[in-house]
Amino acid sequence: MKRKIYDKLIQWKQQDGATALLIQGARRVGKSYITEEFARNEYHSYIKIDFNDISSDNLQLILDNLHDRDRLFSYLQVNYNTKLYPRESLILLDEIQECPQVRAAIKYLVADHRYDYIETGSLMSIRKNTEGIVLPSEEERIEMNPMDFEEFLWASGEEILAQLISDAYATLNPLPQAFHRKAMQIFKEYMVIGGMPQVINSYLKNRNFNDADHAKNMILDLYRADIAKHAGRYTFKVESIFDAIPAQLSRHEKKFILAALDEQARMKDYIEPFTWLKDAKFVNLCFNSSEPSLGLGINQDRTTLKCYMGDTGLLYAMAFNNLEEKNEVYRKIIMGKLDLNEGMFMENMVAQMLVANHHQLFFFSNPDRNDKESRMKLDFLLPKNNITSKHNINFIEVKSGKRYQLASLQKAMKKYAEQMNKAIVLHPDNLQLIDGITYLPLYMAPWL
Repeated sequence: MKRKIYDKLIQWKQQDGATALLIQGARRVGKSYITEEFARNEYHSYIKIDFNDISSDNLQLILDNLHDRDRLFSYLQVNYNTKLYPRESLILLDEIQECPQVRAAIKYLVADHRYDYIETGSLMSIRKNTEGIVLPSEEERIEMNPMDFEEFLWASGEEILAQLISDAYATLNPLPQAFHRKAMQIFKEYMVIGGMPQVINSYLKNRNFNDADHAKNMILDLYRADIAKHAGRYTFKVESIFDAIPAQLSRHEKKFILAALDEQARMKDYIEPFTWLKDAKFVNLCFNSSEPSLGLGINQDRTTLKCYMGDTGLLYAMAFNNLEEKNEVYRKIIMGKLDLNEGMFMENMVAQMLVANHHQLFFFSNPDRNDKESRMKLDFLLPKNNITSKHNINFIEVKSGKRYQLASLQKAMKKYAEQMNKAIVLHPDNLQLIDGITYLPLYMAPWL
């Protein structure tokens, strides 16, 4: 499957071994697959060391010879029956979080400069996996996320449609209505399937949603096993948050209400469990900013947040875990023939695609009970690319239906005119510009 991250791997290789590359992301986002594909295509030879599946003897051999590189590389070539060529070979260190000592030694391997190194791992930021080591400054880090909608189109054989959507967004010209309907149907199919490559592959083989959900549930089982193994003293709270995500997102404002978990719960006792889930890449956290202005981080209110699933397909699996047969249900969802709170799924998907495009997530909510004109909420706040003295923030609303109100957005446009760059509504209809608002079809979110 074609992935956008491949271009970043090419750019890194052009640095000629100046750093090791660390690719971090959630379980099953395709880290191992894409790095092996890259190694096969771009190097004369490569060795893959999987620290999640290595014998104790081989691991000890590596650890004993980390500082005797000549001997280490000789042993690796014998053990993996692969000849290494200076400046033409790559060593893949898969699931590196399982062996912090090797990660700490990256500094010396890079300085040796014989070979290139790519590390991959999940749970990389979890404290347990970094204790007792100095993280190497020679480590260049990039995030890998679930496949976005454009990548899903590529995997589905719709490269031409993907290019048409990209061109339409760039020129702000709507797609012909027949193409719009097709793009919107594929987008809803993508929402139900999600962006996990293993799930997409399972679905595309036979177009069977049951097969896709079986793959999703295997991933969710891995997530729960990781929580039980790695969350330590936060395990119960992390599990409680994780299992409550579908119900919390079904709320009107999507804000996470801790009282639903425990009447005595306070955010100061739960911020670490939320952060654990975010660091594990299981969820995307979106914090309230008290002002929709450039200093979103400065104005961040860490007591008020939304907790989105990192992959919307997994959210569907959690929401419909009581159903054995998914084919008919999911087809009705895609065709719009099932009475369902689609707003929670569409907002989750927009959050997922913004994160894939390297945006931090912020929303704006002012529940002022005394001043009606100040009472408003905006789903997402997004800084524009080129910062100027004013008009720096895009106000974004997500709408799942074709009939909706924009009272909050219109009030924000008036009150925060100097802060606003664009007012954007992501909705199921086609692209249009009306009264200073840019209406974009939901499938254009990856290009924001």
